[in-house]
Amino acid sequence: MKSCFWEVVKNPAIKLSRIFNSKIKEKEGASLQNCALCINKHKKSNMKTKVNEIAISYSGSLKVSLLPKITCSQSAADLAFEQWNKNDIGLQETFKIMLLNNSNKVKGIYEVSKGGITGTLVDVRILFAVVLKSLTTAIILMHNHPSGTLRPSEADKSLTRKIKNAGEFLDIKILDHIILNPQGNYYSFADDGIL
Repeated sequence: MKSCFWEVVKNPAIKLSRIFNSKIKEKEGASLQNCALCINKHKKSNMKTKVNEIAISYSGSLKVSLLPKITCSQSAADLAFEQWNKNDIGLQETFKIMLLNNSNKVKGIYEVSKGGITGTLVDVRILFAVVLKSLTTAIILMHNHPSGTLRPSEADKSLTRKIKNAGEFLDIKILDHIILNPQGNYYSFADDGIL
């Protein structure tokens, strides 16, 4: 009967309740407590700790020589507006980052969040996860104001300070924060001296 017991433990398709039926207890003299201890001991010895595998990747298909170079707030705003979805720039607020290499060439633009009509939530941890994964040395923050207003709100200023402080700690430069409106006009934190 002992081999039958181990068959039940090894084969999960067989219900463990069979181990405890009265016939096995009578024939083998096994108590419910002894069977449970034996099963737990067997499970623990065969269990391996499992964790998720994390894959981090950045694939840039363009040669560095072909990447656009940012020279001023105007060139950043023009490129951002060119890449922005014109169907929703006037409908909902979106926050993006422009990822730059050490020569201020644009590695890519990443959409961090998309919100509602008057705001969007930005998780700074996700923002910097993208920055670090892509081995970026500088970023330009960008978001749109569907209302057309180019004046930064207190929430915009506060978020910019928070991201700038985190960037300093990680040695990531925050070069600017651009606010775009649906007409393609922009406001630059750097140009206004509040970065």
